[in-house]
Amino acid sequence: MIGPAVSAASFCKNSQLIEELTADFPDAKLNRTGSVIQGQELIEFLSGYRAAIVGTELISEQILDSLPSLEFIAKYGVGLDNIDQQALKRRGIGLGWTGGVNRRSVSEMALAFMIGLCRNLFLTSTKLRGGEWDKRGGFQLSEKTVGIIGCGHVGHDLLQLLQPFGCNVLIYDILDKSDVCKEFGARQVSLDELLETSDVVSLHVPLTDQTREMVNATFLQQMQNHAYLINTSRGYVVKESDLSAALKSGVIAGAALDVYQREPADDLDFLSLPNLVCTPHIGGNAVEAVLAMGRSAIFHVRDWAAKQ
Repeated sequence: MIGPAVSAASFCKNSQLIEELTADFPDAKLNRTGSVIQGQELIEFLSGYRAAIVGTELISEQILDSLPSLEFIAKYGVGLDNIDQQALKRRGIGLGWTGGVNRRSVSEMALAFMIGLCRNLFLTSTKLRGGEWDKRGGFQLSEKTVGIIGCGHVGHDLLQLLQPFGCNVLIYDILDKSDVCKEFGARQVSLDELLETSDVVSLHVPLTDQTREMVNATFLQQMQNHAYLINTSRGYVVKESDLSAALKSGVIAGAALDVYQREPADDLDFLSLPNLVCTPHIGGNAVEAVLAMGRSAIFHVRDWAAKQ
């Protein structure tokens, strides 16, 4: 069967995307469980289908070994760290993906975290609900030093959003970003300089061997003790045990996380730290972003099917 089989739960919760998909593929199979399916359950769901739309489900060598009919995968979302791309290539399985399709949704959230942390919006709101009238208003984001680690689609978009604030923006990236720096008046610097001088550090990197747990005790010790850390990229970029220790001891002032090493996140001792703001991986889930990600996946399946 061509399908596609759509295992991405978020896609299958969106009636508009379902309508647009089934207009072209009336026999599409939908994951109606409302949750991520993995392992043997995923194999059974995708079995017999030539095409699939996947979200955060792990597509490993072992999964692909059990899906001999599969010829094409379209990604709902932007991260590819859950898909073994080399295993796809070895089997001749195509991959449809559009980078940065949800960039504005994520960059807006990173900016919201920055303002909320700097101005004590989150902390004082929590205290007020508990009956405490804390008048500390924090500091303005305007004209502060913001460090952006990883200047791809989202990092570049965040640079644009920061322009009215007159921030001193520092960039750390493994690629030459001189054109971006020239366009927005930023500076590309070493990681050491960025950490030592930034008032806010925002992470926008993919998950790779180089970035896995790059935010550890050493990294955090280099930051200023009044600085804030924001992660809207991938959970395993941050070693949560080290971040927890840094937040408890005052190594940094606070942090905001939208992604976690384990999802759904369930370490309540960590999540309840007063200087940690936490959201349930919704950075790319603005209504507009969900439609953009879904339509991208539909486009790639439609394009593949037209060539069959």
